[in-house]
Amino acid sequence: MADQVTLLDFWLSPFGMRVKIALAEKEVKYEYSEQNLMNRKSDLLLKMNPVYKKIPVLVHNGKPVCESLIILQYIDAVWKGKAPLLPSDPYERAQSMFWADFIDKKVHDISKKLWTTKGEELEAAKKDFFECLELLERELGEKPYFGGEALGYVDIALLPFSCGFYTYETIGDFSIEARYPKIRAWVDRCLKKESVAKSLAEPAKVHGFILETRKGLGFD
Repeated sequence: MADQVTLLDFWLSPFGMRVKIALAEKEVKYEYSEQNLMNRKSDLLLKMNPVYKKIPVLVHNGKPVCESLIILQYIDAVWKGKAPLLPSDPYERAQSMFWADFIDKKVHDISKKLWTTKGEELEAAKKDFFECLELLERELGEKPYFGGEALGYVDIALLPFSCGFYTYETIGDFSIEARYPKIRAWVDRCLKKESVAKSLAEPAKVHGFILETRKGLGFD
């Protein structure tokens, strides 16, 4: 019997985009269930994630797996036929998990501040964002991908935030390519992979959504 795989997601979620990339890399066929988070959360979502009540949720043969980084690890463990997302070496694996955790704890919150603040708060967010990208660019070094020669766990954790780069640059009046050319080149390199290009939201669509949201917050 074939696996039944469903992804509960919202198109703008960087965490959901992670799961889409991983499933595409592993060539896993799945059903997509868009969740309207602007209104009442669906009964299915509440049933599959009763603890946090949020997306993404990967439902595999009726069993839910929640939290994007945990979902990536699950996908890597279950669908082993394709290239691994995480390295087998314990130290390298630990380092990958460290940097993915850094992205969750730092990049996510800071990038949100880039479009939900203004004035001094925005300037502080820009400073923190630059520090994050500096650390990540240093970790990337001269490697094509964070894990080495192949797209992996850290790349998938970070890539969805690149959908907002144009918006961050426009609002914050800066250029990522000018400041962090290795990060920009890494994004462009990853986008040449079909698994990435088809899984990420269009930057223009993200930009439009964020501008409308900022208007609702009383900005611009």
